[in-house]
Amino acid sequence: MKAYQLTIPVENKPGVIAPVTSILAREKINIRATTISSFGNQGFLNLIVDDTDAAVTALHKAGIAVELKEVIAVLIPDSPGGFDRLVQCLAQHGINIENAYGFVIESRKHAVIVLDVKQPDTVRELLAKEKFETISGAALAAIEPFHYMQY
Repeated sequence: MKAYQLTIPVENKPGVIAPVTSILAREKINIRATTISSFGNQGFLNLIVDDTDAAVTALHKAGIAVELKEVIAVLIPDSPGGFDRLVQCLAQHGINIENAYGFVIESRKHAVIVLDVKQPDTVRELLAKEKFETISGAALAAIEPFHYMQY
């Protein structure tokens, strides 16, 4: 079950993300998750979108550098120790986490951690062996976090 994120190098200055979001909005591509990180004058915009192929095509057409990176979306319990179990498993097997982010999808029940690792196929096999559940890119893009909450 493969999942993908768009990784876009950006300058760390006001307004550089706006053209990306504008293009995706114009192409009716939905952004489902994002992280923005910076270091000095540079940074990265990571996006999970509902149509990666269309997003890459549209951004390349506009002259925006973008890399399609395979990631692993892991379901974990939304409880103390849920993330720790995953991290300990990866550490015990010498797996380095290059980048990661997560979000709750059902309060006190389930969360998703999106992992960027060097050998995703190997790590996916390891996680299956260790009884972790991973989800596909389509399933990741379809998640509706917090819809279980009562406001």
